[in-house]
Amino acid sequence: MLNNLTGQIERITYSNEENGFTIARVKVPGRRDLVTVVGNLMSPMPGEIIKMQGEWTNHPKYGEQFKLLSYKTAVPATVYGIQRYLGSGLIKGIGPVMAGRIVKKFGKNSLDIIENEIEKLAQVDGIGKKRIEMIRTAWDEQKEIRDVMLFLQTHGVSSGYATKIFRQYGNQSIAVVQENPYRLAADIFGIGFVIADGIAEKLGFSKNSTLRAEAGIQYVLHQMADEGHVYYPYGLLLEKCREILQVEREVVGKAIGRVAIDKKIIIEDLNDKIEEFRENNKAVYLEKYYVCETSIAFRLKTLIGAPKSFRNIDLDRAVEWVQKQLSITLAEKQLEALRCSVENKVVVITGGPGTGKTTIINAIIKIFSRLKLKIMLAAPTGRAAKRMSETTGYEARTIHRLLEFSFQKGGFQKNEKKPLDCDLLIVDEASMIDTILMHHMLKAVPPRATFILVGDVNQLPSVGAGSILNDIIESGSVSVVKLNEIFRQAKGSRIIVNAHKINDGIIPSFKTPAPSGSTNDFYFIQQEDPEKVLEIILELTRERIPRRFNFDPVEDIQVLTPMHRGVAGAGNLNKKLQEALNPGENIIIRGDRGFRINDKVMQIKNNYDKEVFNGDIGKITKIIADEQALVISFDGREVVYEFADLDEIVLAYAVSVHKSQGSEYPAVVIPILIQHYMLLQRNLIYTAVTRGKSLVVIVGTRKALAIGIKNNKTQKRYTYLKHRLRS
Repeated sequence: MLNNLTGQIERITYSNEENGFTIARVKVPGRRDLVTVVGNLMSPMPGEIIKMQGEWTNHPKYGEQFKLLSYKTAVPATVYGIQRYLGSGLIKGIGPVMAGRIVKKFGKNSLDIIENEIEKLAQVDGIGKKRIEMIRTAWDEQKEIRDVMLFLQTHGVSSGYATKIFRQYGNQSIAVVQENPYRLAADIFGIGFVIADGIAEKLGFSKNSTLRAEAGIQYVLHQMADEGHVYYPYGLLLEKCREILQVEREVVGKAIGRVAIDKKIIIEDLNDKIEEFRENNKAVYLEKYYVCETSIAFRLKTLIGAPKSFRNIDLDRAVEWVQKQLSITLAEKQLEALRCSVENKVVVITGGPGTGKTTIINAIIKIFSRLKLKIMLAAPTGRAAKRMSETTGYEARTIHRLLEFSFQKGGFQKNEKKPLDCDLLIVDEASMIDTILMHHMLKAVPPRATFILVGDVNQLPSVGAGSILNDIIESGSVSVVKLNEIFRQAKGSRIIVNAHKINDGIIPSFKTPAPSGSTNDFYFIQQEDPEKVLEIILELTRERIPRRFNFDPVEDIQVLTPMHRGVAGAGNLNKKLQEALNPGENIIIRGDRGFRINDKVMQIKNNYDKEVFNGDIGKITKIIADEQALVISFDGREVVYEFADLDEIVLAYAVSVHKSQGSEYPAVVIPILIQHYMLLQRNLIYTAVTRGKSLVVIVGTRKALAIGIKNNKTQKRYTYLKHRLRS
């Protein structure tokens, strides 16, 4: 039997932004104790009056609860309720302190003043014209968003997503969703095809609808791009779409044809004479990936054939001169790298840690600067660029900064019409460069320039789609030098020696104390129980490593894990590490995540507007409750995030190995367990170990470590770049 209940929200015990599920404590007239209300509430705020319909239940542990089935909100009637409502953070520009001042001044009329005579707020201490405009905008949006939220609520959309939908489409939100809910999957970060499909079903869209099939195909191709594929074979795509959409192959086949006619995808016949394409000789690309891959091949070949910006030089004299300048003697492979860099337009220099890549970069820079040529240095991430600057003494920038990316101006400002002004461009950490970024970079490289890619091809490939460095090397169309000699000073590091062993498929040495001539910088702690592994990691980061090595537990120590889920996955590790390293009451809750001042966080998608990119690590420096925002410092640059943007941020006390690429940390702690076996690969373990500069600690089992090191089968990525470069 359904019951009606009206009450005022006193506090929110739990609220999940992802699905709207809420546990609230509500003050109901006539009842002495607060009532526990459980159900879906859209952006619940303390102080709100809600008229509810539902049923009473008795929870075996928590006692009597009111299970909410539907509700309506009403404006709070009491002065206390109004103050709680205004101070809840719902209205940007009004926090708890300001709410108290407004209510003290206007009492029960406070909401009427904001609605009808907002200029009178200037009578309140601390409110000027700028804040009045902020409150006016937020108040109007809040009224409009309520209508949108109530509509979306009935179609299974959570409050967090409803806010994003409103920000994207404004007053057109309901019309857009009714006309084509699948647009949400393409336009809004966090809303994938599955959520959009659920909304479409509630709106009455047929399972066999044209819109659904076309959106499903693009969704699958985007999923494949997220897994690293630049294209996907036609036959495999057909089968995967049929499986996900639960429709006949014929429906998918027709939809693929329609999407291809609209140029949203490109279908290309691959050369069926090449063994690997005989069964899947039709490649299906999202349009942007096809443009980027063909452009990379064309521009690289054009650059290789273009004349140099300087005359031939006496190489022997140049080598003799640069060795004196740097007070070194170059090894044979280093000399080869130097010669190739002077004689060729495009060069790849690859090698593991301790093989002299930095020395070669410095030698090349010396010679080109002696020739009075313009030099530019870049790397994919801010940390890698900073490290490059420190080791060369030359300014190095991120690729995005080098290409002058501007969200306001519509993208990369450096391109074929406005190229970089340089004779030499050296890009470090090249294994991280994905297809889209390489396309934009090559557009900006002037024909006269020498282009040198430096990186470690044995690391994990880029997070984005493609296998750029590996494909360029395997194409055989570019001069490649592979450095393989570990230099004497590097042999003293067990991290470097063991990294090379891992790369060669050999289980590393864990002797303690360290062998003569090397330092104790590499440790293994045997433990197979995941719960105990978690305890050891917490103890290592909080106490043992800081005490023995004088490292800051947040700034200097990074936990790297193969997985996101599980006891030793990034999600759980971050919660436990946050509690251990940065406890406190003041926390901003977003779904199942909470953020505090001084938390270490990571951006998980490219945000060109903020100029913050996937994998960037920062620190929360301020929480501005009045404005529903917080401030994150990325290498000293402060960036403001509204609470609605916080699904782009995750805690970063522990990060996946993939996300650690291009970064170097004083100390890394790596859990490796049998539970991770699906992801245990040699290049993953090698990448994790090479992130540690002064200390690496592996916690787990020798069996799991051996499984990973012996597994040299990297996941195949569907790309056609190496064949385009050969043709």
